[in-house]
Amino acid sequence: MLIIISRGMLAVSLFAGPALGAEFEVKMLNRGSDGQFMVFEPNAVKANVGDTIRFVPADKGHNAGSIPGLVPNGFAGAQGKINEEIVVKLNQPGAYVFRCTPHFSMGMVAVVAVGSTPSNLDIIKQADLPKKARERVDAALATLGF
Repeated sequence: MLIIISRGMLAVSLFAGPALGAEFEVKMLNRGSDGQFMVFEPNAVKANVGDTIRFVPADKGHNAGSIPGLVPNGFAGAQGKINEEIVVKLNQPGAYVFRCTPHFSMGMVAVVAVGSTPSNLDIIKQADLPKKARERVDAALATLGF
């Protein structure tokens, strides 16, 4: 009887454990599927708190890092090296803007929205960004419904 109870408790504990968040893969590319140069693909991601973003250098010469001030309060930031895959855990609701440092002025940005209505949207919409980056951030926000 004790063995049956122990097995039952083991089964319950396996199903009652914490839920794992989703993982999204974002590729760093010289040319996207739409023909644009220097892109993250996808460049707009809708996620939930606890999800993970994996930035993968599919093409050489890229990195991914968050833009200071264009992330939710409390997020410490993330910065990968050139040709380095980085994984970012999304623990705060809000919008996160990521860039490829060498190709930022060419518009290589991605927006990740965590939660239904990010509280820092106005800051992102008013941020002073290079022209091409601004265009792509605005397009990503529109794709996300903001």
